[in-house]
Amino acid sequence: MSVSPAPPATSSALSRRAWSAIAAIVAVAWFAGLDARRLQHADEGRYAEIAREMAVSGDWVTPRLNDLKYFEKPPLQYWLGAATFDALGVDEWTARLPVALAGLLAVVAVGFTGARLAGADAGAFAALVLAGSVWHSGLAHLLTLDSALSFLLTLALCAFLLAQRPALSPSAQRNWMLVAYAAAAGATLTKGLVALVIPGAALVLYSAVTRDTGPWRRLHALPGVPLYLALTAPWFFAVEHANPGFARFFFVREHFERFLTESHNRGGEWWYFVPWFVLGIMPWLLVWAWTLPRSWRAAPVAANGFSWERFCVVWAAFVFAFFSASGSKLPSYILPMFPALALVLGFELTRLPARTLAWIALPLAVGATAFLALYPFAYASLAAALASEDTPVAIYAAFGPWFATALAAWGAGGIAAVALFRRDTPPGKAWGIAALSLSMLIGLQVALVGHDAWARVRSAQPILADAERANGQRLDPSFPVYQVAAYDQTLPFYLGRPTPLVEYRDEMGPGLDLEPHKGYHEAAWIEAWNAAPQAYALMGRGTAAGLAAKGVPMRELARDPRRVFVARR
Repeated sequence: MSVSPAPPATSSALSRRAWSAIAAIVAVAWFAGLDARRLQHADEGRYAEIAREMAVSGDWVTPRLNDLKYFEKPPLQYWLGAATFDALGVDEWTARLPVALAGLLAVVAVGFTGARLAGADAGAFAALVLAGSVWHSGLAHLLTLDSALSFLLTLALCAFLLAQRPALSPSAQRNWMLVAYAAAAGATLTKGLVALVIPGAALVLYSAVTRDTGPWRRLHALPGVPLYLALTAPWFFAVEHANPGFARFFFVREHFERFLTESHNRGGEWWYFVPWFVLGIMPWLLVWAWTLPRSWRAAPVAANGFSWERFCVVWAAFVFAFFSASGSKLPSYILPMFPALALVLGFELTRLPARTLAWIALPLAVGATAFLALYPFAYASLAAALASEDTPVAIYAAFGPWFATALAAWGAGGIAAVALFRRDTPPGKAWGIAALSLSMLIGLQVALVGHDAWARVRSAQPILADAERANGQRLDPSFPVYQVAAYDQTLPFYLGRPTPLVEYRDEMGPGLDLEPHKGYHEAAWIEAWNAAPQAYALMGRGTAAGLAAKGVPMRELARDPRRVFVARR
């Protein structure tokens, strides 16, 4: 056991001007590509459309997706999205802006906390680790709920850690804990009870393993719990009052059944998250593996018995184990473990010699460069093997140059880092860490922009634009646009209005049960279609062929490898 010294007040590695330049590069790279890609099915279209409909309707209590009540998640991100649309207009970049801000604010929170706990260099390195981590950075640029949840849980974690410092006054300790309770409330309003499970279980496990019960005496639950309830309870009561039965659906089906069963068709083996963790922590995987034993055995312990580094290790381990045990698994679920690991790695990087880091960074430099050298031969073969009728090789070919550029950025960053680490000086070490982080961030942004090649089959915007060109004008909003036997989450967003569903339920089932008149069975739809002076529909190519064989009148306006867009006349 070691007692942690007071952290140094200033950085010994780089000047304030150098750190400011690095921060500016991170900020520019972070936001540069938000509007360079079209929204893609499913999450991006879903969460953008819920926020758009909330902004249009002004109903901030009952979320709706495609004009159907949608209760799978709480409303905080929808509120942020609707407010952004009201203030800045409806666009891809405004749709993604709250998520990107959440990701960057998590980087800031980790940097601030690391500096207060272990010194300015540790804070700066922790921020660079998180900003340059594949999973944190990548998911912060995709419109899902996970980045907002991760930021709010990170804020709760950071505030809790800052409240445990032994030199704090009682009022300062209480104030930091109130920040933690407020952040947990925000996380609850983003994705539900998991916001309580993760911090609560981490604290229980930490105390059980370390025998440190001191944090329980510093929880300030008397002001904290009422604050948490005051922030969360009003919406839950309001939505249940407006929609009786919400509570059972949300708490039973969307929490306990989702975790305990595979009813949502998102199962996976116990090792499901292992490859996602390996990918997600890059380029810091070897740093994590090298320092993991020391981050527990040689973790500093404060005068009051608390070890923030061990608590972060427990937090990350619980997130991984908890979702591995769940019957519902998605790659993004483990995102909240990476900020905790970034705090640990930021501190451990201050303790690692630069020459050790040179050897650790060498495989990344060699690997990325080798992949780039093999790219002209390997990528075409890989694309041909992965391509299908639904996703033709032309899409992979369009993505190829972007991927090669990303590989070049990662390889250049690895080579630069090795060279800088070999100088074996504090500035060289800091610049080497920055090179790894910035090259990964920039390369990832390039790859994400290139991923827009998949919009042809993963977004409704291209086929809708083709249909409007063939129509000679924008589709008349007085006529419906149906989605038949499938649902593209992005079509209502790009169309600017809901799309009636035909022979489709899936996640829309609970909403259709509440408002069944908003959905069609095939026979009723054909009758309405035939009687309409004009109407439009998006459907799979097989569905279109089947309806044509039944004599349903349709005029094709556009098609892509998967779908057909038709008009009644």
